[in-house]
Amino acid sequence: MQKGTDRIEENLIALLLGAMTLITFANVVARKAFNSNLLWALEVTVFLFAWLVLIGISYGVKKSLHIGIDSLTGRMSPGTRKCMLIMALLACLAFSLLLLKGSWDYWYPFVTKRAFLETEDIPMPSGLQFLSHFLNDGEEYEKIPRFIPYFALPLGSLLLTLRYCQLAWRFVKGEPPVLIAHHGSES
Repeated sequence: MQKGTDRIEENLIALLLGAMTLITFANVVARKAFNSNLLWALEVTVFLFAWLVLIGISYGVKKSLHIGIDSLTGRMSPGTRKCMLIMALLACLAFSLLLLKGSWDYWYPFVTKRAFLETEDIPMPSGLQFLSHFLNDGEEYEKIPRFIPYFALPLGSLLLTLRYCQLAWRFVKGEPPVLIAHHGSES
Protein backbone atom coordinates (compact mmCIF):
# COMPACT_ATOMS: atom_id res chain seq x y z
CA MET A 1 0.00 0.00 0.00
CA GLN A 2 2.72 2.47 0.99
CA LYS A 3 4.70 1.79 -2.19
CA GLY A 4 1.58 2.57 -4.22
CA THR A 5 1.09 5.90 -2.49
CA ASP A 6 4.81 6.62 -2.85
CA ARG A 7 4.52 6.03 -6.58
CA ILE A 8 1.50 8.31 -6.87
CA GLU A 9 3.35 11.12 -5.12
CA GLU A 10 6.58 10.50 -7.01
CA ASN A 11 4.77 10.39 -10.36
CA LEU A 12 2.80 13.54 -9.52
CA ILE A 13 6.00 15.36 -8.56
CA ALA A 14 7.68 14.18 -11.77
CA LEU A 15 4.63 15.18 -13.83
CA LEU A 16 4.55 18.66 -12.30
CA LEU A 17 8.27 19.19 -12.87
CA GLY A 18 8.04 17.86 -16.41
CA ALA A 19 5.06 20.08 -17.23
CA MET A 20 6.87 23.14 -15.87
CA THR A 21 9.90 22.34 -17.99
CA LEU A 22 7.90 21.74 -21.18
CA ILE A 23 5.76 24.85 -20.79
CA THR A 24 8.79 27.04 -20.09
CA PHE A 25 10.66 25.52 -23.05
CA ALA A 26 7.66 26.02 -25.36
CA ASN A 27 7.35 29.64 -24.27
CA VAL A 28 11.06 30.29 -24.90
CA VAL A 29 10.79 28.73 -28.36
CA ALA A 30 7.66 30.78 -29.09
CA ARG A 31 9.40 34.00 -28.07
CA LYS A 32 12.76 33.39 -29.75
CA ALA A 33 11.71 31.55 -32.90
CA PHE A 34 8.30 33.06 -33.62
CA ASN A 35 8.44 36.40 -31.82
CA SER A 36 5.28 35.36 -30.02
CA ASN A 37 4.34 34.49 -26.47
CA LEU A 38 2.27 31.92 -24.61
CA LEU A 39 0.42 34.41 -22.47
CA TRP A 40 -0.62 31.85 -19.87
CA ALA A 41 2.76 30.06 -19.56
CA LEU A 42 4.24 32.07 -16.70
CA GLU A 43 1.11 31.87 -14.56
CA VAL A 44 0.75 28.12 -15.12
CA THR A 45 4.41 27.58 -14.26
CA VAL A 46 4.06 29.55 -11.01
CA PHE A 47 1.02 27.51 -9.98
CA LEU A 48 2.69 24.23 -10.93
CA PHE A 49 5.71 25.21 -8.87
CA ALA A 50 3.47 25.87 -5.86
CA TRP A 51 1.91 22.44 -6.26
CA LEU A 52 5.36 20.88 -6.64
CA VAL A 53 6.71 22.51 -3.49
CA LEU A 54 3.70 21.78 -1.31
CA ILE A 55 3.46 18.13 -2.33
CA GLY A 56 7.25 17.81 -2.19
CA ILE A 57 7.37 19.04 1.42
CA SER A 58 5.07 16.28 2.62
CA TYR A 59 6.89 13.71 0.50
CA GLY A 60 10.17 14.86 2.03
CA VAL A 61 8.74 14.34 5.52
CA LYS A 62 7.42 10.93 4.53
CA LYS A 63 10.84 9.84 3.26
CA SER A 64 12.86 11.70 5.96
CA LEU A 65 14.62 13.71 3.27
CA HIS A 66 14.72 17.05 5.06
CA ILE A 67 18.14 18.01 6.28
CA GLY A 68 18.67 18.91 9.89
CA ILE A 69 21.57 19.39 12.23
CA ASP A 70 21.75 16.74 14.90
CA SER A 71 25.09 17.61 16.46
CA LEU A 72 23.44 18.81 19.68
CA THR A 73 21.00 15.93 20.02
CA GLY A 74 23.77 13.47 19.20
CA ARG A 75 25.50 14.45 22.45
CA MET A 76 22.39 14.00 24.61
CA SER A 77 21.47 10.98 26.65
CA PRO A 78 18.89 8.63 25.08
CA GLY A 79 16.18 9.84 27.47
CA THR A 80 16.83 13.51 26.71
CA ARG A 81 17.01 12.73 22.99
CA LYS A 82 13.62 10.99 23.20
CA CYS A 83 12.14 14.00 25.00
CA MET A 84 13.54 16.33 22.32
CA LEU A 85 12.08 14.07 19.62
CA ILE A 86 8.64 14.26 21.25
CA MET A 87 8.86 18.06 21.49
CA ALA A 88 10.01 18.35 17.87
CA LEU A 89 7.27 16.02 16.68
CA LEU A 90 4.62 17.95 18.61
CA ALA A 91 5.94 21.28 17.29
CA CYS A 92 5.89 19.99 13.71
CA LEU A 93 2.39 18.59 14.15
CA ALA A 94 1.14 21.85 15.69
CA PHE A 95 2.72 23.85 12.86
CA SER A 96 1.17 21.64 10.18
CA LEU A 97 -2.26 21.86 11.86
CA LEU A 98 -2.03 25.66 11.99
CA LEU A 99 -0.93 25.69 8.37
CA LEU A 100 -3.86 23.44 7.43
CA LYS A 101 -6.34 25.68 9.25
CA GLY A 102 -4.91 28.83 7.69
CA SER A 103 -4.73 27.39 4.19
CA TRP A 104 -8.31 26.10 4.42
CA ASP A 105 -9.53 29.49 5.66
CA TYR A 106 -7.74 31.17 2.76
CA TRP A 107 -8.91 28.70 0.08
CA TYR A 108 -12.54 28.06 1.10
CA PRO A 109 -13.90 31.53 0.17
CA PHE A 110 -12.59 31.00 -3.37
CA VAL A 111 -15.01 28.06 -3.70
CA THR A 112 -17.94 29.85 -2.09
CA LYS A 113 -18.14 33.67 -1.97
CA ARG A 114 -15.32 34.32 -4.46
CA ALA A 115 -15.94 31.46 -6.91
CA PHE A 116 -16.31 34.05 -9.66
CA LEU A 117 -12.64 35.10 -9.37
CA GLU A 118 -10.55 33.78 -12.21
CA THR A 119 -6.83 33.53 -12.89
CA GLU A 120 -5.28 36.26 -14.99
CA ASP A 121 -4.31 34.37 -18.15
CA ILE A 122 -5.04 30.63 -17.98
CA PRO A 123 -7.95 29.76 -20.29
CA MET A 124 -10.68 27.52 -18.95
CA PRO A 125 -10.76 24.08 -20.59
CA SER A 126 -14.23 23.26 -21.88
CA GLY A 127 -14.16 19.96 -19.99
CA LEU A 128 -14.20 21.87 -16.71
CA GLN A 129 -17.08 24.21 -17.57
CA PHE A 130 -19.47 22.03 -15.59
CA LEU A 131 -18.01 23.73 -12.50
CA SER A 132 -19.58 27.02 -13.56
CA HIS A 133 -23.08 25.57 -13.15
CA PHE A 134 -22.43 24.72 -9.50
CA LEU A 135 -20.13 27.53 -8.43
CA ASN A 136 -20.60 30.52 -10.71
CA ASP A 137 -24.38 30.78 -11.01
CA GLY A 138 -24.28 29.14 -14.42
CA GLU A 139 -22.09 31.81 -15.97
CA GLU A 140 -19.27 30.17 -17.90
CA TYR A 141 -15.70 30.84 -16.88
CA GLU A 142 -13.37 32.45 -19.41
CA LYS A 143 -10.29 31.67 -17.30
CA ILE A 144 -9.67 28.96 -14.72
CA PRO A 145 -11.25 29.86 -11.40
CA ARG A 146 -8.69 30.59 -8.71
CA PHE A 147 -9.90 27.88 -6.36
CA ILE A 148 -8.39 25.23 -8.66
CA PRO A 149 -4.73 26.29 -8.49
CA TYR A 150 -5.16 27.55 -4.91
CA PHE A 151 -6.23 24.06 -3.84
CA ALA A 152 -2.51 23.28 -3.57
CA LEU A 153 -2.53 25.07 -0.21
CA PRO A 154 -5.01 22.91 1.71
CA LEU A 155 -3.95 19.74 -0.11
CA GLY A 156 -0.26 20.24 0.66
CA SER A 157 -1.04 21.18 4.27
CA LEU A 158 -3.28 18.15 4.68
CA LEU A 159 -0.60 15.83 3.29
CA LEU A 160 1.97 17.40 5.61
CA THR A 161 -0.31 16.95 8.62
CA LEU A 162 -0.95 13.32 7.64
CA ARG A 163 2.80 12.68 7.40
CA TYR A 164 3.40 14.07 10.88
CA CYS A 165 0.47 12.04 12.21
CA GLN A 166 2.05 8.94 10.66
CA LEU A 167 5.35 9.75 12.37
CA ALA A 168 3.55 10.27 15.69
CA TRP A 169 1.74 6.96 15.28
CA ARG A 170 5.03 5.19 14.58
CA PHE A 171 6.41 6.73 17.76
CA VAL A 172 3.36 5.59 19.79
CA LYS A 173 3.79 2.05 18.41
CA GLY A 174 7.39 2.05 19.63
CA GLU A 175 9.09 2.44 16.25
CA PRO A 176 11.75 5.14 16.14
CA PRO A 177 10.43 7.85 13.80
CA VAL A 178 13.03 9.73 11.81
CA LEU A 179 12.28 13.43 11.33
CA ILE A 180 15.41 14.42 9.44
CA ALA A 181 18.08 12.88 7.31
CA HIS A 182 21.18 12.53 9.46
CA HIS A 183 23.54 15.02 7.87
CA GLY A 184 24.70 16.75 11.01
CA SER A 185 28.20 17.95 11.63
CA GLU A 186 30.91 15.55 12.67
CA SER A 187 32.40 16.13 16.11
